[in-house]
Amino acid sequence: MPTGKVKWYDPEKGFGFLSREDGDDVYVRSDALPAGVTTLKPGTRVEFGIVAGRRGDQALQVRLLDPPPSVAQAQAQARRKPPEEMVVIVEDLVNLLDRLGESYRRGRHPEPKRARQVAQLLRRLAADLDA
Repeated sequence: MPTGKVKWYDPEKGFGFLSREDGDDVYVRSDALPAGVTTLKPGTRVEFGIVAGRRGDQALQVRLLDPPPSVAQAQAQARRKPPEEMVVIVEDLVNLLDRLGESYRRGRHPEPKRARQVAQLLRRLAADLDA
């Protein structure tokens, strides 16, 4: 079966297009979607059958290869900090890392307490970015 990605899909109109990995775009109608699926998000990887229609290839029996986002992922995204807050956090961390870099340029390791604090902040930032 061919694979590709969702180029776009309009749930109100009930159709869209899939970009095949090995060829032209393929028309997809709502009746080709899996049971319980009412829309496709752009970029979602899919597998599908193809039938030649009057106006070109059409997708049949679409199967999602990328699982839809879980409830946990949706909740994590809802907990994301607003960009305005993230800007301040990132800029402060950059300044902190610049100072840390100065210590290394002078041939000295940072104090253990300071190193732990920076590591902790980096882990928190990573968690915020991954949310």
